[in-house]
Amino acid sequence: MAGQITGLEAVMKALEKGVEIDRVLVDRDHDTSALRDLCLRLAVPLEEGSTNDLWRMSADGSQIALALTGRKQYEHLEEVMAHGGCLWLFDGVEYSTNLGFAIRTAEVSGANGVILNVSKTHEERRTIRRASMRADRFIPVIYSTTQEIIDCARRHNVRIVVAEDVGHQGPWDEDMTGDVLLVVGAERNGVSQDVLDASDAVVKLPMDGFVPSYNLQVAVSVLAVEALRQRGNKQNGNK
Repeated sequence: MAGQITGLEAVMKALEKGVEIDRVLVDRDHDTSALRDLCLRLAVPLEEGSTNDLWRMSADGSQIALALTGRKQYEHLEEVMAHGGCLWLFDGVEYSTNLGFAIRTAEVSGANGVILNVSKTHEERRTIRRASMRADRFIPVIYSTTQEIIDCARRHNVRIVVAEDVGHQGPWDEDMTGDVLLVVGAERNGVSQDVLDASDAVVKLPMDGFVPSYNLQVAVSVLAVEALRQRGNKQNGNK
């Protein structure tokens, strides 16, 4: 899972010791010239943020610098699938604001990448970025076709776990550790038949009302928190 190192001194020491760091975020209103020079020398990507950005993103309060670990910023589908971990496919989701919210949830929950099988204009991608609170700076967001995604998952032994109302068990009853592609579909049409046919498991969120489905954000949030719980327990040696 993705993690972070907090604090200017801690980030500097980690870089000097050769810890693999994927990206550094610094407070633009503080002097971080030494860290900037070190990142430049080591070719570690660096982003600037406001004091509020750093405060919100830090795991332990206000900091001048943060480092992201455990999540490579890959640009190609093959690389993301080969790296594995917890990945997401938002199957056929068109509404850009919804996609932004979903990408933010995936990033917060420690996922390794997001894959989209819809075409988006430059302006639509800007809307996605704004809605995600620019979370796409810290997680790969890859655009591809449905068949390419399925084929690539098979090549790299990534299990496909779909959330859809044809499932017979809850997310907590399905193993979401290891290399897994979690799939949520658009609210109107759901997950496509091609992805359902290729899935290794289908889970269902319990519902007890008259409206036929939760909105996209609820489905993504339930799966994200459950996957994070399972993966954290496995990492810590718990059941």
